[in-house]
Amino acid sequence: MANSLSTVTETVIKTKKSGRFEFIDFTRGLIMIIMAWDHVSGFWNQYHHGGEGILGRAPPFINTTWFLLRFVTHYCAPTFIFLAGTVLAISTIRRLRKGESEWSVTMHLIKRGLVLLFLEAIFVSSAFSLPWTYFGVIACIGTCLIIFSVARKLPTKLILAVGVLIILNHSFLDLSFITSRANWAWYLKAILHEPNFERWPYFALYSIIPWIGVMCVGWAFGNYIEPKTREEIRNLRNPLVLTGAASIVAFILVRYFNGYGNLIPRAGNTLVDWLYVSKYPPSVAFLLWTLGFMCLLLATGIVLEERGLLGNRIVAAVHTIGRNPLFFYLVHLWLYRARWPDFAPTDMVPPFYLELGPTLAFYGIGIVVLWYLCREYEKLKRKYPKPILQYI
Repeated sequence: MANSLSTVTETVIKTKKSGRFEFIDFTRGLIMIIMAWDHVSGFWNQYHHGGEGILGRAPPFINTTWFLLRFVTHYCAPTFIFLAGTVLAISTIRRLRKGESEWSVTMHLIKRGLVLLFLEAIFVSSAFSLPWTYFGVIACIGTCLIIFSVARKLPTKLILAVGVLIILNHSFLDLSFITSRANWAWYLKAILHEPNFERWPYFALYSIIPWIGVMCVGWAFGNYIEPKTREEIRNLRNPLVLTGAASIVAFILVRYFNGYGNLIPRAGNTLVDWLYVSKYPPSVAFLLWTLGFMCLLLATGIVLEERGLLGNRIVAAVHTIGRNPLFFYLVHLWLYRARWPDFAPTDMVPPFYLELGPTLAFYGIGIVVLWYLCREYEKLKRKYPKPILQYI
């Protein structure tokens, strides 16, 4: 009897769910590190461009190198928003399981969403020399959190279905019935589905409708993995690899046929032609490629945990960043901007431009500094678990 009880106890210990999903922290941390390159290069490099897909446009790059230096960062926003939905689902389930009321969870999401909107207006927009009305990725996530404070009560399968429908069909949405004469109407269209920088100060890059579809799918993924044991999580490795590979193959097919799913049509057969896809708003091709790559990163995180490599210094540093993504995001902007805000439409023109080599050096040094700050911030959160720090 004692031996039997001991065996059961050991089994429970082995299959007990982890407090955190390490493979998510790894993926999110790696994505944040890649994202930092996009911003430091945008702040200091003359040939770093963006705006792919705004109003159907495709701004040219000076050469393939600069295109790829921008393209590699496309993985960041979709992964960031997808995993925001995943973590939101996991934390919501666990809050309710601990005995929090539905009302408490709803108010927590609303407060967190409002905090993100405040941070975008005050800290993020000025880092990009943009007006406080700029609607970027943090404001988009904040708005989605407020929506999810109510939408979370819908069945998970329905949320997943809605998310997939939005991703596959948002390009057909026509908002022409909303007048463009009034500034409020122009701004509303930009926030909902038509990102643009055409009318100061009503700027928006991350429109709600396409991106909430990504968050919906992330929410469904979070609900799917939350009850799983560590062993069951390990078994997700191969399905994630297959999903990622299938998504990338689907991207190739969509670009090959050059019709549906391409908000920026393929103009030729060069590498740039094949990879130049719309990010604002995200096309089907864009999401197939980026979310497919995300699946491969998630699988890599599972492999690292399976092989006991989480203690590796580099991997541990990535995890530290991944556990503090919002703090990293806010601090890295001002660290890499390295100048006072000007609150004017200057297109982020720096006092001087850097060559690629010095920019890479600045980037690398900055990542080390940011890792240290994230580590110290995490200690601070453990010491003071209840104040405003829980929202950042």
